[in-house]
Order: sequence, then C-alpha cells, then structure tokens
Amino acid sequence: MLKIVSTPIRSILFSAAFFCSFSSYALPQQALVPGGIALLELADYRQDTKVYFNNRRTAVYPYKDTWIALAGIGLSTKPGDYDFSVKQSDGTSSTSKVTVKYKKYEEQHLTISNKRKVNPNAEDNKRIVAESKRKKIAKKQFTETPPDVDFIWPVSGRISSIFGLRRFFNEQERQSHSGLDIAADEGTPVKATASGTVIDAGDFFFSGNMIYLDHGQGIVSLYAHLSKISVKPGDSVKQGDIIGDVGQTGRVTGPHLHFAIITNQTLIDPVFMLPEDGNSYYQQTISQTLNKTAK
Repeated sequence: MLKIVSTPIRSILFSAAFFCSFSSYALPQQALVPGGIALLELADYRQDTKVYFNNRRTAVYPYKDTWIALAGIGLSTKPGDYDFSVKQSDGTSSTSKVTVKYKKYEEQHLTISNKRKVNPNAEDNKRIVAESKRKKIAKKQFTETPPDVDFIWPVSGRISSIFGLRRFFNEQERQSHSGLDIAADEGTPVKATASGTVIDAGDFFFSGNMIYLDHGQGIVSLYAHLSKISVKPGDSVKQGDIIGDVGQTGRVTGPHLHFAIITNQTLIDPVFMLPEDGNSYYQQTISQTLNKTAK
C-alpha cells in the first residue's frame, strides 16, 4: 500500500511573484478553468517521479532550479476540487488539491454548404468510425521523451475561432470547438510548433488533411484542414520545420489552420501554450481569452 505524504509538494496556487516570473520566462500559463492548464511545482522531484491528474499521467519538465507538472483540464470538467497525485519510485506518494472554477464559453453558428459534413451518410459514418480509432490512438500517445513545452506559433494570421465555443453547424449543435482557428491564405506554410515525431498524418472526413505530432510525455499537437502534408508517420521534425500548408479540406467555411494541443489525453486552449511573439494577432486574442477566464 502506498504511503501518503504531503511534504514533497508545494501548493498548486503559486504566489503572484512566482507566477509572474514564470509567465515572463517560460510557457505554459496556468488557467484553472475547463479547457485550461494546472501547473504543479515539484519541490522534491527525483528520477522516475510520476505525476497523475484525474488518474491520467501528466507531463513533467524542468524549469530553472525546479520541476513542473503540467495537466490539461477537460472542457467537461465541473467546478470543484481535483487532485494531483505524485508517485515516487520508492513507493511513496503524495497529493495536492487544485480548485477548478466555472467558465462560460460563447456560441458560434456556422453555415456549411456541403451538407454531408453536417449529416454524414452511412458510408461516411463507416469512415468516421475508423478514423475515430486513429484519433484515439494519437490522443493517448505517451512516450518518456522529455517534453518540449517552449512552443512557437505554427502560422501567423487572424484568429477566426477561439477554443471552447459551443458550435452550431446549419443550426445543429455539435461538439464544442477543440482548438484555435488561424485564418491564412491557402498554401501558407505551417511550422511544427515544437520538435517531435509524427504520430499520424492523412485525410480525415471532418478534419481534412491532418497531422499529429508527439512532443513527449503525452503532449501532442494537431494541425488540420491542410492543403498539403509534407511529413509522414515516424518522421522526426524540429521546431520550425515546414510540415504542410494551410488549406480548406474537411468541414470548413474557408482556408485556415485548426491548431489543437492535447496533454494527458485532454484538449486544452492553445493560447495558454503559445508565446506573445510569432503572430501579430496574438495580443488581442490572449487579452480577450484571459479576460473571460478571470470572470
């Protein structure tokens, strides 16, 4: 039976001074809301330390003279208390509580001319089911490779749709928006947001031409609606490498990149992982998002 101890963990609620310093020099940013990120400073990190959030393994990465655990908070997460669990190789474990607050996401109504992209036929549904299995495999990818969390923007452009919007296609409600849509001209090169390995790449019914990149310890980035894919599964890419081009394949209303980030099998708002430079539209978008988070 694991021994529960509390001393190895510092509070998840960082002091204002620490958080401001953290935000100035490294990403991601903490946001204790559905679709956000919880960060835990590990005061007594040792080799083979494993951290879990909601029973799912999280990424752990070094920051200055300490280590940080990063957990995504799912969109469906209800307000309340949730636990980080830290397990050491000697069998000891400890927990730390984090309080998730309520956040309201707005609605978005879109008109799709290709009605099969809203109401697929029987043949389409067979394809969608097969593709969903591939998506689940990519979403669950976890390697022990030290994660790269110093992301760059994959493309610069107007933010046409933010994360978390309740979406209605042809007035029919569908899943909430799971990423960030960046409008850009078709053919605009798309960069790998961080170094990693291609998990999967191909043409998907709703997402069009799409790529999944593994950045280590459950952190995965996704690039959808591409006009061109320039990599294949198994390829290693470096941050900034061109992996494809912006397009309008799949279920779209115009050319854009749908960019998403997954961590501990959870889709999170990408703005909390992206830097202030690299996209001239960033400051306006992040200000709007953070203002809504604070309410």
